[in-house]
Amino acid sequence: MDQVLAKVKRKKKKQYFKLISDEALFDVIGVDLNSCVTYNPDHNLDEDSWFKVDHFSQKSFCIDFLKNKFDSKDYDDLTKDQFSKIAYLISVQGGEFYFQKVTPGLFIKRKTLVFGETAKLEKGESRLVVNPTPDAVYFAKTDTLVFRNLATISSIFKGIDELYKEATDNEVESFLAESFIELSDSYCVKNVSKPNRKRIGLAMATLQAMSADDKKLMLSYVEGYCKEKLSFDHKNQKFEISSDKELKLLLYGIEQRFYTTPFGQEKRLANSVQAI
Repeated sequence: MDQVLAKVKRKKKKQYFKLISDEALFDVIGVDLNSCVTYNPDHNLDEDSWFKVDHFSQKSFCIDFLKNKFDSKDYDDLTKDQFSKIAYLISVQGGEFYFQKVTPGLFIKRKTLVFGETAKLEKGESRLVVNPTPDAVYFAKTDTLVFRNLATISSIFKGIDELYKEATDNEVESFLAESFIELSDSYCVKNVSKPNRKRIGLAMATLQAMSADDKKLMLSYVEGYCKEKLSFDHKNQKFEISSDKELKLLLYGIEQRFYTTPFGQEKRLANSVQAI
């Protein structure tokens, strides 16, 4: 049986309440989980794509609501005085869990003309807008959460923003101390932007998996694509980094974002990549 529940903003034991029975808020989302992208903060999703987190129930940021077997009889009905306290909605439909974050802007109270057999004026009853697409969907059978925007769901799944790996000052300092980097023009840790801190978090993992020979090839690869934008000292095998833009190019190179088209031999930068 389909069921719509609401999570209310309060710290008491009971936080989830029933709103509607035998109704589903959203159309069924046809998601091919094999085509979903494992979350990467530097990946730009296509319009029909979703990020995913596998083995979601095992993550520290999975809510207890999803870890326990769902039974609508365990939940009381939401009372009128609690409507304004709704933090998010959960539509349990077809054994799947659809989530929508609720913000003040989704509450409306205005006079409207309703057209049926005749026109009728409705006074300003409080309404809560349901978005066309859910913010997240949990597929219980495969234990997978899919979503499109991490910031939107971070208030639902507390701690999920740990997926947004941003390098700490110590990690940034360690990366900038790599043997193939030479800093200049007073560029230092405090000058590294947040987007580049994300990229450093990814690049450090990539470098760790590289052999010494692969690292040498990586330097040649980056220098080959960035001759006019990055200064490379062949003798000392170092890139001179004096700005955030130059650091970004080096980080893209470590992630092998540069490529040449087979037809036309045009050099390009891939804004997002996905393993196939």
